Amino acid sequence: MTTLPGFTVDVDQNPYLPVGGRDVSAVVTVTADASAGAAFGGPGAGPGAGPGAGTGSAEIIIIDCSGSMDADDKIGQARAATAAAVDVIRDGAWFAIVAGTSTAWPVYPADGSMAIADGRTREEAKNAVRRLRANGGTAIGQWLWLASQIFQRCPATLRHAILLTDGENRHETPEQLASAIAVCEGTFRCDCRGVGTDWKVGELRKISTALLGTVDIVPDPAGLAADFEEMMRGAMSKHLPDVVLRVWTPQTAVAKFVKQVAPAITDLTARRVPAGAQAGDYPTGAWAPGESRDYHVGIQVNAADVGQEMLAARVSLVATSPDGQQVLGQGLIRATWTEDEALSTKINPRVASYTGQAELAAAIQEGLEARQRGDEVEATAKLGRAVKLAHQAGNEDTARLLAKVVDVVDEATGTVRLKKKVEAADEMALDSRSTKTVRVKKG
Repeated sequence: MTTLPGFTVDVDQNPYLPVGGRDVSAVVTVTADASAGAAFGGPGAGPGAGPGAGTGSAEIIIIDCSGSMDADDKIGQARAATAAAVDVIRDGAWFAIVAGTSTAWPVYPADGSMAIADGRTREEAKNAVRRLRANGGTAIGQWLWLASQIFQRCPATLRHAILLTDGENRHETPEQLASAIAVCEGTFRCDCRGVGTDWKVGELRKISTALLGTVDIVPDPAGLAADFEEMMRGAMSKHLPDVVLRVWTPQTAVAKFVKQVAPAITDLTARRVPAGAQAGDYPTGAWAPGESRDYHVGIQVNAADVGQEMLAARVSLVATSPDGQQVLGQGLIRATWTEDEALSTKINPRVASYTGQAELAAAIQEGLEARQRGDEVEATAKLGRAVKLAHQAGNEDTARLLAKVVDVVDEATGTVRLKKKVEAADEMALDSRSTKTVRVKKG
């Protein structure tokens, strides 16, 4: 384990490979130092650090104001939720509110700028939100594009948005949405919420995955305020600017994949950006002091002779500032060839568990897709596999969600029957939360 200012990087692996072995897997645990905010330029020590502590943070709340939001008082609950979130924004942070239909417009400040949070601006924002009414269509790409433009006018380095919708993206093409997401990528993080059951999990997951956020369902509009407040508190805890996970390999090795596996699964492999010879950077987003995450890193090496040892990869946390790049933490992934089968066949328990939990998420999503297209055989097989994997991982939350979609005959073997009637909210909750994992501790 190597400790440098900013982050601790702990590598957990079985370094032993059999004769001819080429694949090396490791779980890399990255933990931000509890006092790291001040150590490398973060905005103070916490939400209570005093006036100006949040000047490095910017928040935008994006509210769906389409006509369907009139049903079940969703627009009223969205107004209340936005007010609750605004109250959580700490003094000194930048913020704005955007409304969206088939177009998008700035609600507060009305000129498309960002305000600095204090007692006066929070009240002004809440007054502006009270005037929002539901009318029009849904073009989420337009909403994201406007948020991106507003963020780019703000000097803050920690940029985060909350996006709420209740429906499908009907008033623009999938290509237009994808283009807007691409514009936003790397500009800000975004947590997405769908209220009710008329929206598409897949659409919001595309946004949240690209923008390093979360997606979830709020089935009852009355739950929006508590959810918005929780999301904003989480955002306000992020004091450390965006950093990248840099994976360097020697010329005899390549990085096959990099995935965040806790607290949720996010495949970062395709988001690699070259960073010099034999190195690539993977985005991690902003961090809170004391926050810890796990990453599954796969390296492919050239086979070597028995007894030979090599450095398969070096994993670093790197931040970029006006003064250049700074390495904040570092860990090493190693490989050693052996003829001892007891050593080479031993599977690291953390690697095994996270591999199983990644398969669990895929089985749920594939099973639900099969169920929606009427393929009961495939749906039963995939969701049964998911039940078995959830049982093996000890993922009780996912097991409870699965039990609302299938009747579990034997969780150990994954024997299930599809329920004849499933509430849409239960199915969407299982889908949107399928990537949440159980943290696997070392040892």
